[in-house]
Amino acid sequence: MDLLPGAASPSRRRTALGAVALAAAAALLPSHAVARPAADPAHHCAHLPHLRVPGAAHQQADCLSELTTAGTVGSGHTDPADWAGLTPGNLAVPRGVPGIQIDGYFPDTSATNTNHGWNHDAQFVVRLPDRWNGGLVVAGTPGNREQYANDRAIADWVLARGYAYAATDKGNTGLAFHRDGSRPGDAVAEWNTRLTQLTRAARTVIAQRYHRPPARTLVTGMSNGGYLVRWQLENHPELYDGGVDWEGTLWRSDGPNLFTFLPSALHHHPVHAAGGPAADQAREQLHRAGFPAGSEFLWPFHHQVYWDLTQRIYREEFDPAFDGATEAGTPYCAPGSAPGCDADYDYPARPADVHQAVQRVSLTGRIGRPLITIHGTLDVLLPIGRDSDVYARMVREAGRGDLHRYYRIEDGTHTDALVDIFPDRLRPLLPCHRSAFTALEDWLTAGHRPPADRTVPRPEDASPSALLTGCRLDG
Repeated sequence: MDLLPGAASPSRRRTALGAVALAAAAALLPSHAVARPAADPAHHCAHLPHLRVPGAAHQQADCLSELTTAGTVGSGHTDPADWAGLTPGNLAVPRGVPGIQIDGYFPDTSATNTNHGWNHDAQFVVRLPDRWNGGLVVAGTPGNREQYANDRAIADWVLARGYAYAATDKGNTGLAFHRDGSRPGDAVAEWNTRLTQLTRAARTVIAQRYHRPPARTLVTGMSNGGYLVRWQLENHPELYDGGVDWEGTLWRSDGPNLFTFLPSALHHHPVHAAGGPAADQAREQLHRAGFPAGSEFLWPFHHQVYWDLTQRIYREEFDPAFDGATEAGTPYCAPGSAPGCDADYDYPARPADVHQAVQRVSLTGRIGRPLITIHGTLDVLLPIGRDSDVYARMVREAGRGDLHRYYRIEDGTHTDALVDIFPDRLRPLLPCHRSAFTALEDWLTAGHRPPADRTVPRPEDASPSALLTGCRLDG
């Protein structure tokens, strides 16, 4: 998706916001890394016929001249719709990464993922570069997107650094993901088991391809993918050496979670948007709910695209009884206007079984491997004060603070594509993710502990090119 660069006029800004909204709704809702030359160019993809993904019900392996999106878009080995709206429009695409790509799926009973015409969930992608640095990066996807959602933001960059890469669709996709499973919470719980499953399988495939297991396995992801990073390092630290959490979703049975702040947005934003004598009080209510002062310019977009839809489909996953026979509520209903209106949702007052369903997927902060978290201060889908601020405290209270570093990124928001619309107010998190990733490498390789937790200020040079060239976590 092409977004308008630079400062936009109000009319152009509305057009571009509409484009972002459509893309978001359609998709939603060892040592340092140094690549080693292939032993013999004549053996490029020589092991392809012998590669088998353990447990896969179906797989297709292809020898590609380019594993990054510079080649996979044209060859059909990615789907741009999966990653639409997640990165700035001027993001460079690395080239020169030949290797093997394996697409496939594990046994599953749901069929929301239509990639390759397979109509089968639990799809995965594994990419094995010819020039391998000995490491593996695994990821789950943000939102309810499919397995290629991280290709531009994460896969291109780590592949160019020599890592093997694997990603999963988490076992269910799309706006009706909540239909998967037999009881509330099953669909989200499956996300965790699918990433564990893929990590184990990818490590085996790497041993088949390179005749040795990975020397380092790192886990990373954004939003729901960041939640998976946290969960994996809490529950399966034996599989990983460390992780980078890019604004992960926080699930806690006693809150905060999505249901403790999104209903406030649905209840109060229409009053604020209407203006008049009640607008100031509505704005204060939104601030109290966690939406930061100074983020008001982002509220209309998030009301249109994210808040209502996210509340309804995730509430349906954990609390389907709230709206009776209606599936995923009534869109944009006013408080008190209909039974089961999500603007009236009161999570603390809901029955114990709802809280128990959330508890099944809740986080504890008891990480077992080094973790770096980044989160934007202007995130208004997962407000930082109700998410990563809380998770950092949970890690400290669990006695694991020495394994965690937390960086609050000034003027970062949940979706980097919005930087193209508001370049004078926002900055992308993507370069901060890359800085965090290299800091994790240094931490694991040389024992250089990253800088202390801090807020990373907006660079003085806020030009679009400067904002994409780096993010200093130490200054």
